[in-house]
Amino acid sequence: MSVPRVEVTPAAEALLRKMQGLHGPLLFHQSGGCCDGSAPMCFPRGDFRVGQEDVYLGDIVRTPFYMSGPQFELWRHTHLTVDVVPGRGSGFSVEAPEGVRFLIRSRLFTDDEYRALEQEGPPLKGPQH
Repeated sequence: MSVPRVEVTPAAEALLRKMQGLHGPLLFHQSGGCCDGSAPMCFPRGDFRVGQEDVYLGDIVRTPFYMSGPQFELWRHTHLTVDVVPGRGSGFSVEAPEGVRFLIRSRLFTDDEYRALEQEGPPLKGPQH
């Protein structure tokens, strides 16, 4: 992918590596659901079933990042950066016991970035790992 759709801050990368050491291979999923809104949830890879309509946005630190299809339609123009902040997020995400939570920071793609992404075609859907 020439233009990344998702990236990670150094702090989130360090936490993600720690979580990988504790839980093994992980995945992120962002649904835009009711519990933590647009907070990304991080799960052990075998504990979450990626749906056929989930959109694969790329990998961060060897961890695939997926977004629900309907959420992606709303966020398709948006670059995502996974960060970490103090505070308790969802009890289902692996970082919850650490007293921190993953968080999405976003910005719109530039016109050039968006044109490049459009030329690549739509992102893949369904499980990629």
